[in-house]
Parts: sequence; structure tokens; C-alpha cells
Amino acid sequence: MKNLIKTTLAAALALGVTSAYAADKVALQLKWVTQAQFAGYYVAADKGFYADEGLEVEIKPGGPDIAPAQVIAGGGADVVLDWMPSALASREKGLGLVNIAQPFKSSGMMLTCRKDSGITSPADFKGKTLGVWFFGNEYPFLSWMSKLGIPTDGSDGGVTVLKQGFNVDPILNKQADCVSTMTYNEYWQIIDAGLSADDLVVFKYEDQGVATLEDGIYVLEENLKDAAFKDKMVRFVRASMKGWKYAEENPDEAAEIVLDNDASGAQTEKHQKRMMGEIAKLTAGSNGALDAADYQRTVDTLLGGGSDPVISKAPEGAWTSEITDLALN
Repeated sequence: MKNLIKTTLAAALALGVTSAYAADKVALQLKWVTQAQFAGYYVAADKGFYADEGLEVEIKPGGPDIAPAQVIAGGGADVVLDWMPSALASREKGLGLVNIAQPFKSSGMMLTCRKDSGITSPADFKGKTLGVWFFGNEYPFLSWMSKLGIPTDGSDGGVTVLKQGFNVDPILNKQADCVSTMTYNEYWQIIDAGLSADDLVVFKYEDQGVATLEDGIYVLEENLKDAAFKDKMVRFVRASMKGWKYAEENPDEAAEIVLDNDASGAQTEKHQKRMMGEIAKLTAGSNGALDAADYQRTVDTLLGGGSDPVISKAPEGAWTSEITDLALN
């Protein structure tokens, strides 16, 4: 009987110790496939920053058929990465997404055009075919065209919008005069395919005054009412930002960590190291806290969409500094 009691007590104590140190699970949905765009999160996992915070983070790659907002709405993730235009549009439609941190300070979005199309300024877009990403990525483009007063329905004086896949084939094959690109990815795909920088004219959204925030960290508003969830997010943001700063300071190592996590094997060392160098320019200057001025600039851009704005009214409760205030102090 004494042996039975001792055995039971030992088992209970062991279970208690295990439970006390059991990592809290977090499912993170990326906006796109495994690449250096998300290096901070892979670095945080690889370097044990999440483990140090008592977290077990599952990083779920995205893809052309995966919309982060839909994933979190369906319970498939605790946290998602999304561009703010998409997140605010989802919020206006009833999905309570809230930005809890903003690792990306600058926008990497561009419209890249063939020089032989005759385009030298935005005024030359009229009558041209422009490649545009959808699935929530079209909102910055539509706001820009509205600001310019250029219809996007293919009518006279407007542009024809080509629904662009996640590649640059339309500009290579001359199906489009311009395509959507990111400073860290698709632009270099065009260069690697044989066109030179001298063959291209690039319009950065930042330079056009229509840059909006990208790659923010979002959760559902209702979950923030749970103190345990909030605590978990504080630890997640703190570890993630540690990962991002490490990636900025060690770009080549960060790229290698990303490659180690690429189950598809589709990425190359050259491209990922180059991408990480460009990504570091976009995360530079951010400690993870959302700048209220950057937020307001994004909202103003989306509201300034003429007769068909991306959002119809200024959002309320779309972001909070509570998580980063706790994580960074």
C-alpha cells in the first residue's frame, strides 16, 4: 500500500512538473510561402526565442489559395500576417481583426513596367494593361488608381487590369505593360529572367504617396478579452521581434534558416539571401510597435478611393498598442 501511494504521488508530481513547463501552443499563418519575407519568425523558432518564452509555435506557410483572414476566421490559426488594407477591408465586412504589432515599417510594393511600353510616368498608364494581384492585395493599387482618377474597367482613358498570378510571366511575355512586384521578390525574378534594370521603369508605392502598411501581426478581437491569450501574445510578439532584429543583423544566416525550413525546396540560396537584404530595409526602424501616423496614412489612403473606396469609414478598434507596450517594456 505504501509503495502504491509512493508511486501514485511520484506520478502526480511528475505530471505536475510536466504541466508547469508545458509550452503554450501558437499557430501562425503566413501570408505567403516559406521565404525570407517571414525570416523573423523562423529565426525566433530556430534560435529558441519562442521556447525561451514558453511557446511552441507552428508556422503555417501560405500560398495562392490561402487567405489569412479566412484561415483565422475558420479557427485555423491564432495569429495571422496580413497587409493592413486587406485586414481593414475584412474588419469592415465583419471579421474582427486587430493589429497587435507591426514589424514592417516601410512598403516594398511596386508597379514595374517595360520601358518599351512607352510608360514614363503614371499619366502614361491610360490605355495600358497592368498586372494586379488579388486576394486582398489589390486594394493599394485600386486606391492609387482612384487617386489618379484612372478607371480600372478597361474603358477609354482607363486601364485594363490583368489578374496577375504569383509570377511575372505577363511582363516577360508582353501580355501586360506593367506588373505588380515587391522590392524583395518579383522585381528580381524579372531581372533573373533576362530583362535588365535599364529595360524597366519602376514606380514605388512609397514614392507615389499611396504606401500602406504590410505584414502586420493580427489576431481576433474577441480573443484579446482572454487574459491568458493576451499574455501568450505578449510573449509571441517579444520573441518574434527578437527574431526580426537578429535577422536584420545576420541576414545571410537568417536566409539559411529560411532555406532549412522550406519543405518545397523551391527557394534558392541566391534569391533568399538577396531577399533578406531587401526585407531588412523594410523592417529597419521598427521595434514592433505600430506608429499611429503610419496607421493613419494607410487609413487615409484607403478612404481616398473616390466613389469606390476600399473602406467606407474610419475604422474603430482596428489596432492596439497594449501587446507591444507589455512586450517591449
